[in-house]
Amino acid sequence: MVALGAGVRLAGAALGAVGGALIAVEFFQVPSYVSYQEEWDSYDVDIAPNEVKEHTILGRAGGLLVSLGFALLFVGELL
Repeated sequence: MVALGAGVRLAGAALGAVGGALIAVEFFQVPSYVSYQEEWDSYDVDIAPNEVKEHTILGRAGGLLVSLGFALLFVGELL
C-alpha cells in the first residue's frame, strides 16, 4: 500500500512538472496582436477585441495537468 501511495505521488509530481513547463512556455509566447517592424526597429500593437486570444492550447493543457497533478498528490497522501 505504501508503494502505491508513493507511485501516485510521484505521478502527480511528474504531471505537475510537465504542466508547469507548459505554462512557462505559454508565458514566453509573443501575442498574436504584436508585430515587429524590422525596418523601423519598432513593435506595433494592433488590437481588435474579436481577434485577441488570451490563452493557447499549451497554457490550457498545462493548467489541466497542474490541477491533475495536485489531485494525484492529494490522493497519494491519503493512500
